[in-house]
Amino acid sequence: MPLYNHILMNLIAELKERNLIQDIMPGTEEQLLKEMTAGYIGFDPTADSLHVGSLLPITLLMRLQRAGHKPYALVGGATGMIGDPSGKSQERNLLDVDTIRKNCNGIRRQLEHFLDFSNTSTNGAVLVNNYDWFKDFSFLDFIRDAGKHISINYMLAKDSVQKRLETGMSFTEFTYQLIQGYDFYHLCTTNNVLLQMGGADQWGNIVTGTELIRRKGGPDAFAFTCTLITKSDGSKFGKSESGNVWLDRERTSPYLFYQFWLKLPDADAAKMALVFSFKPVDEIKALIAEHETAPHQRKLQKAIAEEMTILVHSEDDLAFAKQASEILFGQSSVGTLRSLNESQLLEVMDGVPQVTGAKEALAGGLDLISFLADSGVFASKGEAKKMLQNGGVSINKEKVSALDFKITEDHLLNGKYMLVQKGKSNYTLAMFE
Repeated sequence: MPLYNHILMNLIAELKERNLIQDIMPGTEEQLLKEMTAGYIGFDPTADSLHVGSLLPITLLMRLQRAGHKPYALVGGATGMIGDPSGKSQERNLLDVDTIRKNCNGIRRQLEHFLDFSNTSTNGAVLVNNYDWFKDFSFLDFIRDAGKHISINYMLAKDSVQKRLETGMSFTEFTYQLIQGYDFYHLCTTNNVLLQMGGADQWGNIVTGTELIRRKGGPDAFAFTCTLITKSDGSKFGKSESGNVWLDRERTSPYLFYQFWLKLPDADAAKMALVFSFKPVDEIKALIAEHETAPHQRKLQKAIAEEMTILVHSEDDLAFAKQASEILFGQSSVGTLRSLNESQLLEVMDGVPQVTGAKEALAGGLDLISFLADSGVFASKGEAKKMLQNGGVSINKEKVSALDFKITEDHLLNGKYMLVQKGKSNYTLAMFE
């Protein structure tokens, strides 16, 4: 990844072009144009993997580094024990120390994939964990050193607090903004970090930090937040029908990750391309205009799906995801299907309904129509027969027309599986053991 040590690009101007700036502290743009500036974003260790919703703060740090500044990624080993009330309607369950440590380690490994942590460059990224400075910080020392500088009235005025007053908020969560504010103060005084970035729901917590720095006689501190990324229907971005879309390939396969972006509705694709792509804004706008002339070709979705899959995974993973898509939705042959090993096949078929059969029943040939009905692929033998007669049944991507078709072990993929297709794209994976 190239580091632009000597060229300070106008990060704020670019983010504004991408419709990303929500709130910004006066003087922030001027500071970023004046000198290399260290800035940070915090990551909440609620899981040992980040998800698609985390890509915005990740790409913000990447853009900061590429613009010639020094990114700090803070993993909240201490704040994770409390839980940020911002945007939450109820208090979260507290995690134990071992779980938080495991989650922090997982997030650390993922961030190293996106940022250049080289210590040979002046703007190499730095990873910090706020548990390191809070673990030996006594409660009495904290309320003397930080608490006395921020009034209760100031803390109560925050939206994250106001929205929870009716349902109730524990003292634990109430203190979160002060602890996050102290993070900024600590990084400012020990590492000269002058900028904090985050989502729009973090503005209250962030300005508590700038206020604490000011009241404790620190230097001018700066901040900005990005608009929260939502889908066109108003729902949270980053979820699929099966839940979170994770950056960890073991939780969400590269194929399903690719499909998530490929399936973006037109109304979302343009916005997400501006938010996440590293292509120049003019190039993205030209792509959006081209897409609007022929939306059925889904050029915009394909472009963002390809870029994000390479960014999060690799070019090889993209190639496989495209091959897998061709298997399910294109005109691929049985040869392509048979070229997949078992793990690749199961990755492609992740989410496809599965049925089982007895392998010994294949010895003399198993009647296809009977199997399709008995396994539940079709509701009845009559329905299976009718679909077969109409050319609507394929086994391993090859159409079947013979009513007396027999399944044998020769039809098994990797000696175990058989792909049944009814209609254009209705698949079932049969597993014989």
